[in-house]
Amino acid sequence: MIRIGVICPSEIALRRFLPSLQKAGNSFKFAAIAIALPEEWFSELSNISQETIDEQQSSEYAKAQAFIELYGGEIIVGYGNLVTSDKIDAVYIPLPPALHFPWAKKALEAGKHVFVEKPSTTCLADTDELIRIASEKNLALHENYMFIYHSQLEALNEIVKSGEIGDVRLFRITFGFPLRQLNDFRYNKELGGGALLDAGGYCIKYANWLLGGTARIVAAQANYLDGFNVDMYGSATMVNDNGQIAQLAFGMDNDYRCEVEIWGSLGTITSGRILTAPVGFVPIYNIKKNQAIETRPLVADDAFLKSIMHFGDCVNNGSIREEEYELLKKQEYLVEDFKSIANL
Repeated sequence: MIRIGVICPSEIALRRFLPSLQKAGNSFKFAAIAIALPEEWFSELSNISQETIDEQQSSEYAKAQAFIELYGGEIIVGYGNLVTSDKIDAVYIPLPPALHFPWAKKALEAGKHVFVEKPSTTCLADTDELIRIASEKNLALHENYMFIYHSQLEALNEIVKSGEIGDVRLFRITFGFPLRQLNDFRYNKELGGGALLDAGGYCIKYANWLLGGTARIVAAQANYLDGFNVDMYGSATMVNDNGQIAQLAFGMDNDYRCEVEIWGSLGTITSGRILTAPVGFVPIYNIKKNQAIETRPLVADDAFLKSIMHFGDCVNNGSIREEEYELLKKQEYLVEDFKSIANL
């Protein structure tokens, strides 16, 4: 059994991670939830009033208490105290992206396996450093692009391989959502915000899955909006050695879209919620052949649970662990290439 601790009582940890972890049976046990020490939360305390510190501690403790009431475990005060605790074997990190690297590094150095939300870090050098430490210590390092485990991806792939839509001429992946509250970390450069690291990472991950190991970015554009210091939307073109092409578009101040379009010589497949299908949601896809359109259902799935189970496989199997390192590195190479081409 893998005893897992959670850094920060975040909404995704309470709403998505722990319900899925419960379904994992005896493979995992939720052991602890950490709240930040004042110096971990504020960094510099000299200009922070005691009242503000007390409010922060009280708020985080109340959030953590909700975890304990629902799922058991215990509250540990201090992220650093969690990652070094002998009560856990692994750490789940749902912090803003810029905080992934320092806490994942501390966890790995303390001998803990790491399950980190996407993106793993904000730059290739940091991801390489985490992989180096994990590899040296034979530890799992898993990036939670959970959509990649949803059965709808393979189901659509099987339709393509069947020849029903002929030869693929183009993949198109779009993911964007309306503006959120302005205090959201996605709009904060210091916290690792930006459309590329958020919505864009999903598109790149899926395109790489579709195009295979030789996928590369050949064109990229990042766009800014007045009043924001992060990229707000963007696009890219990816190709592989077989000449297949994927066009990507993403954004954080957009009409909501989460779609794949697979355009073939005989027909076209389109499907929504391809990157964000929740538990129990029954995806559908449309298949268009000239003017005839048919809507077909797919199967509901729990991609978060599958991602957790894959993390368990990484913990227990060295070969799978090494494969995960390579996938992680490829994702970061592609993101870095986008930055270089787009001058981001």
